[in-house]
Amino acid sequence: MSNAAAITQADDKALVYLKLTAVSIIWGGTFVAGRYLSTGVPPLASASLRFLLASLTLVAVLAVTKRLFVTLTGRQVFQLFWLGFFGIFTYNLCFFYGLNMISASQASLIVALNPAMIALTTFFIDRERLGLVKTGGIVACIIGAATVIVSKDASVLQAENSSWLGNLVIFGCVVSWVIYSVFSRPLVRQIGPLHTVSFSVLFGTVLLCITSLYTGDLNGSVIARLTQEQFLSLAYLGIVGSALAYIWYYDGIKRIGATQSGVFIALNPVSAVLLGVLILDERLTPLMILGGCLVLLGIYYCNKPAKPLSLGTNRSA
Repeated sequence: MSNAAAITQADDKALVYLKLTAVSIIWGGTFVAGRYLSTGVPPLASASLRFLLASLTLVAVLAVTKRLFVTLTGRQVFQLFWLGFFGIFTYNLCFFYGLNMISASQASLIVALNPAMIALTTFFIDRERLGLVKTGGIVACIIGAATVIVSKDASVLQAENSSWLGNLVIFGCVVSWVIYSVFSRPLVRQIGPLHTVSFSVLFGTVLLCITSLYTGDLNGSVIARLTQEQFLSLAYLGIVGSALAYIWYYDGIKRIGATQSGVFIALNPVSAVLLGVLILDERLTPLMILGGCLVLLGIYYCNKPAKPLSLGTNRSA
């Protein structure tokens, strides 16, 4: 490989890492935005409106870029439906119903298992070898994320505040996101991140809206009662936190793989805490800083290129 090609490849990877970092910051911001929706708006209605806005944004992007129509095989439509079913519909059902049983901190602690579960699934499905350094990086990410969460709410470790059913339902979020991350890669390569995200989000949105209308959580009065702050929060969640962030996340999966992209999820609680400090005037503790540093170190080692093996100097016989 020429020096120019190597530099271009390094620049492309740097851009991917930058986008994935931005995704984690954006998703950290969704916790702050969600605070404004926690009162007065049913959780299922929030999820439906969020992804309805995301769907409209994605369709608009496809129309503006003149990529609205794409030829899909029956198999691809089937795969996109199941990505939407697990990554959008099931994930949100598990998340919102799980939060009715356990605290947000406990839920965050379980969701922090995402990088490890993605890596484990990728190993069994694709036989993607991790190695000692990457494994150590993933472990550091999990410990760091857990440290940030526990330092914010130590009661998360108290057994009496837990519910085995709630834990199981939130673990459904992890399983759903693993499926959405790992099984998307062939589709992302075939039709690209934009179309994969757009069609999976559309399928998931339809399922969410049908469920919300059936349960009565989504109706005209809920929409009419939305305040300006709540509408802006929904716009952030739908347009930035779903449409843009999901495209960048899938682009990362396409370029560097599910395992290396998945470790950036460990940054979510870190960015949520930092944004809480900046926007909501929450307190930052030394333990939170330590946890954040562990996450950054873990991401670095998980994405660090493997050194080529030295085979020694060739000698003629």
